[in-house]
Amino acid sequence: MDLSKFLKEKRLQAGLSQGAVAKKLGYTSPQFVSNWERGLSQPPVATLRKIAQIYNISANDMFDVMLKATIDQVTAELTEKFYKQSKSSR
Repeated sequence: MDLSKFLKEKRLQAGLSQGAVAKKLGYTSPQFVSNWERGLSQPPVATLRKIAQIYNISANDMFDVMLKATIDQVTAELTEKFYKQSKSSR
């Protein structure tokens, strides 16, 4: 599961609105939470630790999802660069 879906699922399981989460994190707008859940941006690592506490999930679970998301992102970027460069050097 990617990070955005994970965050949304865990927020809903915790019974919280995006606005409530934003307020607990000290943000003035729920737009930050919305952007994370739509995959438009990612919360800072320190914020992910706070989110884990708010959603009552283990830090290890949050870490594992974040690690997988980071590996997937780096893999996609490297694949694009590697194969784009390979095609242009033919």
